[in-house]
Amino acid sequence: MLKALGQSVKKNMTVLLLLLPAVFICLPVVLIITGSVMDSMELKQYLYPVFSDGEDFIRWKLMPDYPTFEHYGRLLFFTPSFFVLFWNSVRLVIGILAGQMLVGVPAAWAFASYRVRGSRTLFVLYVVLMLLPFQVTMLSSYLVLDRLSLMNTHLAILLPAVFSTFPIFLSYGGFRAIPMQLLEAARIDGAGELRIFFTIGLPLGKSGLLSAIVLGFLEYWNMMEQPLAFLEDKALWPLSLYLPEISWMQAGFALCASFITLIPAAFVFVLGQDYLEQGIIYSGLKE
Repeated sequence: MLKALGQSVKKNMTVLLLLLPAVFICLPVVLIITGSVMDSMELKQYLYPVFSDGEDFIRWKLMPDYPTFEHYGRLLFFTPSFFVLFWNSVRLVIGILAGQMLVGVPAAWAFASYRVRGSRTLFVLYVVLMLLPFQVTMLSSYLVLDRLSLMNTHLAILLPAVFSTFPIFLSYGGFRAIPMQLLEAARIDGAGELRIFFTIGLPLGKSGLLSAIVLGFLEYWNMMEQPLAFLEDKALWPLSLYLPEISWMQAGFALCASFITLIPAAFVFVLGQDYLEQGIIYSGLKE
């Protein structure tokens, strides 16, 4: 009896310790949601120390005293620039993901299915390139794009992202999980390489592909450095750079825009969570 009670207490303490970090992680999102439905005067009252350069701490309530949807109405019905940037984000993300699938998936299949001299070294080079942050390659990318007269266009964002090595790395793990004996049996039966790729490779390696799509969406939906470096015209900016000039009058409006920007990323993450976990598992498999 005492042993069972001790195990129950230990389990509850473990759950509590795991829930505490989750609460701290989710708290900013909760504050964004509650702040987006607060009245402007209530927000002014809570945020006054921030905008008055005071030394006091701000106060906040999880449930506003005067909930209102005026900020959402203003953003969705009287702010056309928000929809321009939203459409820019949609076009950029869809274009990047489609390009990565067209370029990266065949490359990952080639690395995983064909063993030729130097292929392993080339794949290691791909992994090293994946580890390089944007700041390292920014100058070289800028020079190339400027030489091609692509600066201040969406192609300046699309082309470097399409040739990213990260989706190749994730897709490679999914393809490597396919038994080589299955591919050899298909070749013996007379199946061509394209047929093997479309009928065996893509269906069985879809977890790696979908995990690459999910992670790619989360990364490029929230990208900020690339547009700031390569786009001068603000009409071409993605939604991740949309933020009005923040004052106490604009605070609720900014929180509302932040929450709406968060919705697509959260929706894609929830839908692709299982595939994302599979992709992480594949990326950790040893050959």
